[in-house]
Amino acid sequence: SERNEESRLLGTLRPFPFAALRVRVTCGLFIIVCYRPTMPIWPGVDPIRITPILQIASGDIANTSRIDCDAHTGTHVDAPRHFVSNGATVEQLSLDILIGPVFVADVPEVSAVTAADLAGLELPADMQRLLLRTRNSTQLWASGSTDFNEDYVALTTDAAQWVVDRGIRLIGIDYLSVQRFYDGPETHQILLQAGVIILEGINLVHVKPDTYELICLPLLLAGVEAAPARAILRAI
Repeated sequence: SERNEESRLLGTLRPFPFAALRVRVTCGLFIIVCYRPTMPIWPGVDPIRITPILQIASGDIANTSRIDCDAHTGTHVDAPRHFVSNGATVEQLSLDILIGPVFVADVPEVSAVTAADLAGLELPADMQRLLLRTRNSTQLWASGSTDFNEDYVALTTDAAQWVVDRGIRLIGIDYLSVQRFYDGPETHQILLQAGVIILEGINLVHVKPDTYELICLPLLLAGVEAAPARAILRAI
């Protein structure tokens, strides 16, 4: 069938799989943040700039714009190259990991996600994708704040090691980094050295804990360690 052929293609395209991707989204929920100049950004990073180039209102034939932003702006994917010198870059990431069943877990009362917190989750057997819904979604994103908040919830190093040991291949967090603001790079390093894809900056404020289908499509940027992504959850 057409759907079986599509599934076959999604599982075999290498190393530039996004070029031939066709996904029909009949219903689903975006879990991305809106890109705008006033969005929260990491300290020291230039804000996104959206500059009109041509404008119909000014007599031009069309409207066109230029977009300038850091690769880690908003909802984005970290590839291993972010902290591994010879690690895979964005265009080398597998659709087998970026698309498939995902479990959204609610951890609302913690200031940091530890290995003990993750061990207490009732994950479905053999689940390889995990998105964490914390107070980042219900307080930071839901408030509409445009300021970066250093007190966001993220993973400790022992939580990162738990993810690797559990066989999770994609981990998502609902703020701009998987590691806490004042921590060193170890959380990233543990995950990326093991080939775990990191999805950062998702917004899960309207998502209930459950198993969904994840469709995560980063921009196909060659040789780059990260890229903005479109991410959708669909009911299974």
